[in-house]
Amino acid sequence: MLFWILAICGLAVALTLAAKHNAGYALLVYPPYRLEISLNLLITSLLALLAAGYGLMRLIFHTLNLPSYVRKFRQERQRERSRGALLDALLAFHEGRYGKAEKLAATALEHPEFSAVGALLAARAAHQMKAYARRDAYLLQAERLSPDQAAARLMTEAELLLDQRRYPEALAVLKRLQPVAKLTGAVRLELRAQQQAKNWGKVLELVGKLEKKHAITPTYAAQLKINAHQENLKNRMSDLATLKEYWRKLPAADRSDSKIAFAGARQFLAFDECQTAMDIVTDSLEKHWDSDLVRLYAECRCDALKQIERAEKWIDRHPQDAALLLTLGRLCTQRELWGKAQSYLDASLSMEPRAETHLALAQLLEKLGREEQAREQYRLGLTQAVQ
Repeated sequence: MLFWILAICGLAVALTLAAKHNAGYALLVYPPYRLEISLNLLITSLLALLAAGYGLMRLIFHTLNLPSYVRKFRQERQRERSRGALLDALLAFHEGRYGKAEKLAATALEHPEFSAVGALLAARAAHQMKAYARRDAYLLQAERLSPDQAAARLMTEAELLLDQRRYPEALAVLKRLQPVAKLTGAVRLELRAQQQAKNWGKVLELVGKLEKKHAITPTYAAQLKINAHQENLKNRMSDLATLKEYWRKLPAADRSDSKIAFAGARQFLAFDECQTAMDIVTDSLEKHWDSDLVRLYAECRCDALKQIERAEKWIDRHPQDAALLLTLGRLCTQRELWGKAQSYLDASLSMEPRAETHLALAQLLEKLGREEQAREQYRLGLTQAVQ
């Protein structure tokens, strides 16, 4: 700016000096008139006329475009008002003032630039107030105002439906997200929906996708897979062939997990596959000791004597495990080793009084003809169960 001011001043000085040494004149003839004027005056007049013409043209141009200027000014004011309303709505939403957030977000719908975000924020605020009809209206408005921003709208709709426990509808919405199904957020939402819908096969598939993206912690992924395998083993094994095929396809690390092993052994026992169940329990216990699983060991009725021998070896490593002592007591009872059975059951009770242990001891005492002591154990077992 300073450069242009100096340049103009310099030009004015140069023109003044040049005019001082210019003695020429101009003769204008329009019969019968003749006009003789200074050349400097003529040049100055022409420049002034040119400047006036330019100014007049600019004035006419601005006058003709005044309506568009006013319209742009109003649009800019509306944009700033919508932007401010949206920022205030976000703040109010995170403060928990959902009514105010909805009202301010609805104000932001006035400007196309903020219409999609405003509609989604208003939908979330209405959802928090359980105004589901208004929420759905805002979602429809978001679809109408910004059809090219379908991913944000569909993910918002699916998340709100999940929160409302409308799992089938949420899954239907997520299916419409197939073109952008690689989005991690979409996979997470579908995982939640499939868990609630109890589609455990799909849960395992989605966990695998998240693991590839490194979008889930190994601990949580393992927990989800264990739960899914447990549920599949409990609910989907209609015949022995299906059960065997499912178990064969399980990774070795999953088969040795105590919870999966427990569910699998239970299912094989239901089909009278006692040897397979015992192999599953034994393999898992050798790798990961689990007191709940060792209780199931006594239900695998194969060769009780061999089972006792193996379990007594475990005693050396887990001498204080009440569940193992209970299991040994039950196995000894099966083999009619009454003295050993009672000693194991008494030892288990001394470490951890449990209703099932009192029941096992009561049944043993009945077989020995000690009715009074058996009734006392039944009473203690009932008391323990009630507690």
